[in-house]
Amino acid sequence: MNFELTKEQVMIKKMVRDFAEEIIRPRAIEIDTKAEFPSDIFDQMGELGLLGIPFPEEFGGAGGDTISYALAVEEIGRVCGSTGLSYAAAVSLGASPLHYFGNDEQKQTYLKPLAAGEALGSFGLTEPNAGSDAGGTKTTALIDGDDYIINGEKCFITNASFSKIIIVTAVTGKNEQGRSMISSIIVPADTKGVTITSNYDKMGVRGSDTAEIVLENVRVPRSNVLGEEHKGFNQFLYTLDGGRISIAALGLGIAQASLDKALAYAKERKQFGKSISQFQAIQFKLADMAMEVELARNMVHKAAWLKDQGKPFGKEAAYAKLFASETAFRSANQAIQIHGGYGYMREYEVERYLRDAKLLEIGEGTSEIQRLVIARELGC
Repeated sequence: MNFELTKEQVMIKKMVRDFAEEIIRPRAIEIDTKAEFPSDIFDQMGELGLLGIPFPEEFGGAGGDTISYALAVEEIGRVCGSTGLSYAAAVSLGASPLHYFGNDEQKQTYLKPLAAGEALGSFGLTEPNAGSDAGGTKTTALIDGDDYIINGEKCFITNASFSKIIIVTAVTGKNEQGRSMISSIIVPADTKGVTITSNYDKMGVRGSDTAEIVLENVRVPRSNVLGEEHKGFNQFLYTLDGGRISIAALGLGIAQASLDKALAYAKERKQFGKSISQFQAIQFKLADMAMEVELARNMVHKAAWLKDQGKPFGKEAAYAKLFASETAFRSANQAIQIHGGYGYMREYEVERYLRDAKLLEIGEGTSEIQRLVIARELGC
């Protein structure tokens, strides 16, 4: 087993870290307090090629691997959870389904501008009554000649307000058992009948756009179906497996940031005549945080490596997402505790880490769903 990163991976990690420190960190508090999506930062990320890391060069990407992409998510998430989430969603949910399932024409038309950083995409899966039960989709797409007519509602969709295209899951028929057959359909955001609103007032990741989408008699060509008709259910399961690696990497970044802040503060803060880092109670907290961060990193990298090798990775992606997201929350909580009263104040940032980390236990499959996935993999 070789745990070393390749030269290319090290270069990407350094490039993204430098960008995150110089461009994103100075604005992280403002992005959170104003709850504004940083479009200009994403323009710069696109110019650097960050939005195309795991995609082939022929479709505008950088030809990198999943590990490189996970490293990028971690470094961005380490300074700003909002930007990290929007970045992860743009790549894993907005663009990856086109890479996995699109035909060459769809990749040229839709994936290329996303991978080149010229536009953003979104994945319209979650509905008001279809969260963990994603198979309970109520949005419908009925055939009318050579077109689909789509009606339905999507909620909690990341980046939708700033996206050029949305991949929408919709019921396109019933099988012999009477169960809904779901298709994934590419819908340009400016199509007539598409209404996107972003009125959510969120606890955390406030600078990441979260929107509601209403589709009223939206007409798109049947050629916009992603891959094959009625294959949407398996498509979104595979997409979510890959997305879990990126959410795990985001959790890892927040956990690392929490450890960094807590350690630095513990060395500076003096009580009873010495730095609090010399007290065993604080040392044990820091030791546990460091251990869990490193365990999460190993799990994220293993899941990404398995995916890159073309091996089954669903169980490991669930391990990584579950452990890293819960590690992020625990680490942020301990960082606040180590900071004491200062940890409750916005300027010290650790309170933001806690608010941002909480979403990671909910989105891309709740912690409970991850445990269900793992249990099924065990044969339960």
